[in-house]
Amino acid sequence: MTVAALQAMDALSRRATMLRDSLRRSQGNTDGMVTILGSFDHRLSALEAAMRPTQVRTHAIRTAHENIDRTIKAADGILSQFDLARRAEATILRGPHEDLESYLEAVDVLKGISRFFSSNKNFKSSEGVLNHVNNLLAKSTLKIEEEFKQLMSTYSKPIEPDRLFDCLPKSLRPTKGDHETDGGSHHPSKGLEAAVYRTPTLIPPRILPLMNDIAQQLVQAGNQQTCYKIYRDYRASALEVSLRKLGVEKLTKDDVQKMQWEALEAKIGNWIHFMRIAVKLLLAGERKICDQIFDGVNFNKGHCFAELTANSIITLFSFGDAVAKSKRSPEKLFVLLDMYEVMRELQPEIDEIFEGKPCTEMREAASSLTKRLAQTAQETFADFEEAVEKDASKTIVQDGTVHPLTSYVINYVKFLFDYQSTLKLLFQEFDSGTEAESQLAAVTTRIMQALQNNLDGKSKQYKDPALTHLFLMNNIHYMVRSVRRSEAKDILGDDWIQRHRRIVQQNANQYKRVAWAKILQTLSVQGAGSGGDLTSSSVSRATIKERFKSFNTQFEELHAKQSQWIVPDQELRESLRLAVAEVLLPAYRSFIKRFGNLVDNNKNPQKYVRYSPEAVDQLLGQFFEGQQWAEQKR
Repeated sequence: MTVAALQAMDALSRRATMLRDSLRRSQGNTDGMVTILGSFDHRLSALEAAMRPTQVRTHAIRTAHENIDRTIKAADGILSQFDLARRAEATILRGPHEDLESYLEAVDVLKGISRFFSSNKNFKSSEGVLNHVNNLLAKSTLKIEEEFKQLMSTYSKPIEPDRLFDCLPKSLRPTKGDHETDGGSHHPSKGLEAAVYRTPTLIPPRILPLMNDIAQQLVQAGNQQTCYKIYRDYRASALEVSLRKLGVEKLTKDDVQKMQWEALEAKIGNWIHFMRIAVKLLLAGERKICDQIFDGVNFNKGHCFAELTANSIITLFSFGDAVAKSKRSPEKLFVLLDMYEVMRELQPEIDEIFEGKPCTEMREAASSLTKRLAQTAQETFADFEEAVEKDASKTIVQDGTVHPLTSYVINYVKFLFDYQSTLKLLFQEFDSGTEAESQLAAVTTRIMQALQNNLDGKSKQYKDPALTHLFLMNNIHYMVRSVRRSEAKDILGDDWIQRHRRIVQQNANQYKRVAWAKILQTLSVQGAGSGGDLTSSSVSRATIKERFKSFNTQFEELHAKQSQWIVPDQELRESLRLAVAEVLLPAYRSFIKRFGNLVDNNKNPQKYVRYSPEAVDQLLGQFFEGQQWAEQKR
C-alpha cells in the first residue's frame, strides 16, 4: 500500500470521527429541547386549569347583562304600547266626527297593540290588555259604521237637472228655464257620439279616500254586509231621485197605448235625451265612485253596484220596452230608429259600466231592448210597405194634382235616407247574408212600386180618361223629381229614374191624345160624321159654321174644366201646354186660313171665329193652374 493511499485513509477516518462527534452533540441538544418543551406543556395545562373558573364567571356575567338588556327593551316596548293605548283610547272615546283621519289612525294603532299582546301572551298582564283593546276596537267599529252612514247620508243627495245639463255638450243643453228637450221626431246629429260629456262630481274628491278607509275598516272588522247595505241603499236612493227629478218615469205598454201621438213623440224625444244623461253622466259617475270607495277593499262591489242600479235600469228601459211592444204605426218608424240608434250608441258604455259577471243582467237587458227596437222597426217597415200598396182611402184629388199619399210616401222615403247608417245597422241585426245597402235598395224599390201600384188603382176612379193620365203624370213625375233631388238617387239608380221618366212622358202623350183628339178632329180636313168631308169644293157654309161652333164649344169646355186641373211642377206645366199648343194652334190657324172667308162675310163673324189663334194661345196659358186654388192663394 502506498504512502498516498494511507494518508487518504487516515484523512477519511478523521472526518468520520468528527461527523460522529457532531451527531452525538446534535442528539443531546434535541433531547434537551424536548425536555424543555414538555415542561412548558405541563405549565400551560396548569394555567388553563387555574383560569377556567374565571372564564365561567365572565360568561355568566355577560349572559346576565344580555338578559337585563332584553328585559329592559321588552319593558320599554310594553310601556310604549301602554302609552300608545292610552292616547288611542282617548281618540276613540272622542269619536270620529271631529277628526276622522286621526280616528282611523287610532284604530290602526289599537289593531297593532292587539297584535303585539297576542304574540306576547307570556306577559303577566297580556290578557287584560287584550280584552281592553278589543273592547275599544268593538266600540270603534260601531262608531265608524255610524260615521259611514252619516257620510253616505250627507253626500248622497240627488243631483238637480241643471247640474246635469251643465255637464252636457253645449249642443244638447236645453234653453234656460226649460228642463225638457224638443220632443219632436228628428234625426239626431251625427256629431253627438263624439261630443264631450263631463262626469258630474257625485261625492267630493276629498271625501272619497276617507270613505275608502272606513270601508276597509268595516270589512276588516267583519262588517261587510253592513257596509254593503248602507252604500247600496243610500246610492240607489240618490240615483232614483236624480232620474225622477230629470223626468224619467216608469211606463207600461198600456200607458203608451193611451197617449196621443204628439205627446208620445215628445216623450220619446225626452227619453232619448234622458238615456244619454243617465248612462254617460249618472251611471258612469256611480261606477266611478263605487270603484274609488272600494278600491283595494275585499268587497263584492260588482254585486253592490248591480243592486243599487237595478231599479233605475228597469225604470229607464221600461219606456223603450213599452214603445217597442205597443201597436205599430208608420209614423213610429222614425222615433223607433232614433231609439234604436241611441241604444246602439250607448251599448259600449253600458258594457263598460256594467262589466263583470254580477252585472250580466244589466248588459243583457240593454242588448235585449236594442234588438226589440230593431225588430219592431223592421216590422213597422214591412207594415208601411203593405199599407202603401193597400191604402184604400177614397180621397180623390179632383184637380189631378199630386195625391197626399204620394207626398207622404216620398217624404217618408226621403226621411228614411237620413237614417241610412242606422238602417244598415238594423239590417245587420237580422243578417240574411245580403249586403245592408242592397237590402235598403230592395226595400226602397218595393215601397216605390207599392206606391205606383196604388196610384194606378186610384187613377181608375176618375171618369175622365184625360184626368186619369194627368193624375199619373203628375204623381210619377213628383216621384222621379224627388228621387233625383235626394240620396235615394244613389240607391235606386239611373235606370229607375229613366224608366219612370218614360212613364211620365207616356202619360203626358196619352193625356194629349185623349183630351184633344176630338177637338183636333173638328179642325181636321178629313172630318167625319155630320161635318162631312171638307176636301170637297162644294162644301157648304153651314158645315163650316157648324165646325167653328163645335170648336168654340169644345175649347170653352176644355178651358173651363182643365183650368181647374193642376200641374204643380212649373217646368212640366209649361212643357205640357207647349205640347198641346204645338198640335192645336197650327191646326186652328190652318182651319181659319182655309175656311175663315166662308164666315167672314156673315153679319156676325165673331159668332163663329170667336177666338183668334193668339187668344187660344193666351187661354192655353191658363190651363193646369187650378183657378179656384189660385184665387184662394191670392
